[in-house]
Amino acid sequence: MSFDELPATGTIRRAPAGTIERTEPIELLRRVPYGRLATSMRALPFLTVARHIVCDGRILLRMHGGFGHHEACDGSVVAYGADNYNDAACAGGGDLWSVQFTGPAEIVYPCPEQERLFGAPPVSVNGEPFAPAYLRVDPHFVTEHTLNF
Repeated sequence: MSFDELPATGTIRRAPAGTIERTEPIELLRRVPYGRLATSMRALPFLTVARHIVCDGRILLRMHGGFGHHEACDGSVVAYGADNYNDAACAGGGDLWSVQFTGPAEIVYPCPEQERLFGAPPVSVNGEPFAPAYLRVDPHFVTEHTLNF
């Protein structure tokens, strides 16, 4: 999988399904390393934290495989969101934003270049050794919310 550089903020690009979308949400997502993945598992909703990178207009996620969340997401429509709430709070204010992406997810195996982009993995999750699992989310529905101060 090759990496693309998305157009500058404010421009539009053609989505795979032929629709036109603005790139601001993708650009915002590139500013923070972690977000929250939402779907259901055995008919119950759940949220889990995931590390993300943007590649070819899709979101690649790295999460702990020990809980089986990636398997519950494989082939399903999921939601993924990230925000700058903690960064803005620590910096003493400023504008806040959040982005949410909804689309199908599939288990993937990243190439070495993509693994490097994720950076160092955590050592453990809830006391268990971290076992990486990867998903690719193809965003079909994208929302962005901003709070200006």
